Amino acid sequence: MTAFFSLIPVLDLMGGQVVRARAGRRDEYRALRSVLCGSSRPEAVVEGLLALYPFRRFYIADLDAILGRGDHRATLEHLQRAHPALEWWVDAGFADVAAAASWRRDGLGRPVLGSESLAGAPARGDYPGGSVLSLDYRGEDFLGPADLLCDAARWPDDVVAMTLARVGVGAGPDLARLAQLRRLNPACRLYAAGGVRHAADLAALAGAGLAGVLLASALHDGALSRAELAAFHDDRPRNATTGARASAPEPDR
Repeated sequence: MTAFFSLIPVLDLMGGQVVRARAGRRDEYRALRSVLCGSSRPEAVVEGLLALYPFRRFYIADLDAILGRGDHRATLEHLQRAHPALEWWVDAGFADVAAAASWRRDGLGRPVLGSESLAGAPARGDYPGGSVLSLDYRGEDFLGPADLLCDAARWPDDVVAMTLARVGVGAGPDLARLAQLRRLNPACRLYAAGGVRHAADLAALAGAGLAGVLLASALHDGALSRAELAAFHDDRPRNATTGARASAPEPDR
């Protein structure tokens, strides 16, 4: 039996720049300051992250699109042209599967359907190919259609557990909620988002059987070194018992 553990950097876009997310309080988000780059321009931030480590996937949260006040489509197109080998997961506030499917057809990356934006819970077969579901929480409150949690069999293969209250505040991952979501659908690939402080948190998430984690603050604060990232981030399968890595690369999903 093999498993993957992926580290996925996050770019939160607002007003044409990358911002520092903090506890989901979007009115308090400010331009990113990072040890990896001297600018909050999306291009500079991506370059800084790639200089730290050769990540294969990036997660984009287009906050203006999520909030219904514009979008960063042109910025995303520019980033994808500049880095065609990268895989892009994009939450652009999709209200339904039709909007996500249109995004996918336009070749703009893998659409992330954030539960806070969804008007209703899609059926299992309705998710566009390659799409990702984000289960969004603020504190103990689930943001989105309750049916998403009542019928976990509807979920696509890749699911993000987004704990907004833990984003950017050094609170650590919500391991109890992650374990609960894994029990609801053990077959899906579950990714944590929010709370990672250091390599010990990565070890805890990998040990809990997660498929990967979304990262931002710990990278930009310099809390994770290249060597620490390399110890976890590998695109080859690991043996679930021994931790040994196989020789074949992980296929794109």
